[in-house]
Amino acid sequence: MFQPKPLVTALAFAFSGLAMAQQSTPTKVLDEVVVSDSRLRSQFTGQRLTAPQIEHLRAATSDTASLLTEVPGVGMYAAGGVSSLPVIHGLADDRLRVMIDGMDLVASCPNHMNPPLSYIDPTQIESLQVHAGVAPVSVAGDSIGGSIVVRSKEPVFAQPGAGLLTTGEAGTFYRSNGNAQGFNLNATLATENFSVSYSGATAQAQNYSAAKDFKTTTASGRPGHTLGLDEVGSSAYKTSNHSLGMAMRGGNHLFEVKLGYQDLPYQLYPNQRMDMLDNIAKRGSLRYAGQYDWGKLEARIYREEVQHFMDFGVDKQYSYGTLNNLSNAAIKYPVNGMPMYTSSATNGFTLQGDFNLNDTDLLRVGALLQTYRLNDWWPPAPDCGVGNCIGGMAPLTFWNINNGQRERKAVFAEWDAKWNAQWSSLVGLRVENVTTDSDDISGYNSMAVPGASMVSGMGIAMGTMYAGSSVGASPNGRTAFNALDRKRSDTNWDFSAMTSYRHDAGFNAQFGFARKTRSPNLYERYSWSTNTMAMVMNNFVGDGNGYVGNPDLKPEVAHTLSVSGDWHSADREYQLVVTPYFTRVNDYIDAKRTYPGSTAANATAVKSFVRLQYVNQEARLYGLDVAGKMPLAQGSMGQFGLRGQISYVNGENVDTGDGLYNIMPLTAKATLTHRYGGWNNALEVLGVQGKQDVSNVRNEIATGSYALLNLRTSYTWSTVRLDLGVENLLDRMYYLPTGGAYVGQGMTMSITGMPWGTVTPGMGRSLYAGLNVKF
Repeated sequence: MFQPKPLVTALAFAFSGLAMAQQSTPTKVLDEVVVSDSRLRSQFTGQRLTAPQIEHLRAATSDTASLLTEVPGVGMYAAGGVSSLPVIHGLADDRLRVMIDGMDLVASCPNHMNPPLSYIDPTQIESLQVHAGVAPVSVAGDSIGGSIVVRSKEPVFAQPGAGLLTTGEAGTFYRSNGNAQGFNLNATLATENFSVSYSGATAQAQNYSAAKDFKTTTASGRPGHTLGLDEVGSSAYKTSNHSLGMAMRGGNHLFEVKLGYQDLPYQLYPNQRMDMLDNIAKRGSLRYAGQYDWGKLEARIYREEVQHFMDFGVDKQYSYGTLNNLSNAAIKYPVNGMPMYTSSATNGFTLQGDFNLNDTDLLRVGALLQTYRLNDWWPPAPDCGVGNCIGGMAPLTFWNINNGQRERKAVFAEWDAKWNAQWSSLVGLRVENVTTDSDDISGYNSMAVPGASMVSGMGIAMGTMYAGSSVGASPNGRTAFNALDRKRSDTNWDFSAMTSYRHDAGFNAQFGFARKTRSPNLYERYSWSTNTMAMVMNNFVGDGNGYVGNPDLKPEVAHTLSVSGDWHSADREYQLVVTPYFTRVNDYIDAKRTYPGSTAANATAVKSFVRLQYVNQEARLYGLDVAGKMPLAQGSMGQFGLRGQISYVNGENVDTGDGLYNIMPLTAKATLTHRYGGWNNALEVLGVQGKQDVSNVRNEIATGSYALLNLRTSYTWSTVRLDLGVENLLDRMYYLPTGGAYVGQGMTMSITGMPWGTVTPGMGRSLYAGLNVKF
């Protein structure tokens, strides 16, 4: 729970800001209400993708994270079909701050199957803003790699005297590979001062296919169910996201209520041993935004509740032998599935004020309060009734995280200054306290009970599961973990300093330095069992390995330096941007194979999946981003242009000399564009270098180089847009460098039940079409 003393300063600031809101006189009427999550002046707004810039991708993907690949230096870890994890300069997932409409949402799953970006469909987005590496402290906090700010559509109001406004759009799409299809609807009913809007989107797909056969077996582990040799098992999904917004404005003030709901019946995972078979999320937020003589004020409170369920999907083995009746060994109970439940609740409050000190200086101050509660439990499998069966995954509930608690309290201030026509600067400081804790845990059973009959090849003694599991130096994991004082309190501070220099109309540059801090998440600190089966169920990165937490993990601290040069024509039709960067991370959370209870064989294993514990070490990353564009020709056949980007990152564990996991190799993309009347066409070439620098501690698998050709075209009438395209036009076979290990079918509960050595392949040729109508 929140403690009152640390809140005094933040609450005093909040109430003083609200008092000023009541006393100040509005300066103008807000004809358009556009209050973004970042109001940075000068050149410190990061890279922004607006709705028109991502329209051409909406028919091609239902995965919001994939839209970010339009930004140099940004990639994604492959995961579920709508739940890829964003990566900025080699740092991913929780190392990034991701805000959806000003809300810090949290992945509530031991496999991070429900990351923040999975809760908003590409058709619901107004803009995406990316701050790579050096980010202002107003959008940073509890992150080291950068920040992603996502805004859905702002409320729309009728013009004065225009009467009732009704507007909206509807769309649909189809993609041939995986038989993907979906629909979207946005509608608004508004007067001059009141607006009601609805936004909804659905998407579903079957398993996709690679360009060629990539495996040697069709078996799924389920009788009568087989998969094609080119079929990527466990890649199907079905999801729907809905949002209802109500807004009222008066003068310079806006009040908005927004409700969100996600119903995701299934999202299967080719690089995880479990599948998401239900995810229900409910969100509500209340926002106030106002403009005053002295500047701007914005406040928001929000709550999100998540109910999450995992088990083996249709492409993975479901039955794992039998358990004995407690009193009669002749009675057998089948072990069908492994139910895993997660529930969480997030409450947040943010407050930000922009104070115009004069015509050239702005002071931005703010505060954040957030509580997060998590329960992660695995009921007995099968459900044979408490006390009726024993051994293996019975007769008790296994608590992976019991009443996990994570609280954030932060304040920040930053000074945005324009010194003259050439020089601008932004300097900020952020102080944040992160407190984590969890309650006592328990396993499936309290002692070894022999006699559990399992299928051969499981590789684990289910009858003795969790007896003797260890954490720390204790021979008994539960006893040692429960005896710990598990509460941890981290006082973190961030600093950023950026300078922008405008030499002339054709060149400007930015220089930046940042110190940023991230505290470990609950799974990194409090997942406790070193039983192999339990460990492989705790895995964020999809490498097929097993992980156990470390309550003594320290926060990661990153120091980043970046320089950016921007050469361009006066009209910016010609542009070249080059950005080198360097990051050193102290107490980087990596992994080690040796821990109490680990084996000598695990420490030296090659070409196999292994068991790991999170550990603090030192890391170093450096890289280069290049982006450019230029016109080629203009005439009776329309306008031709060329766009391109190059991204390179190198990551190393300084302590061990090992490569960091899931680092994307050198990537280049060139796009030939053509516009003629309502036509907008693009031919894109994507080239990726082979990946040989891998994480050896994880036995990460190398990948080869590849090149893909994508073709897109669209035609726009006044209110209608038609999109057509072909992804992977030449049907090239390739493996995803950050796709993780393929474990999409078969005996996935066992660490040895799936063969090591296959990376999740990319999608073969796919034709798509999309239609969108505005009304």
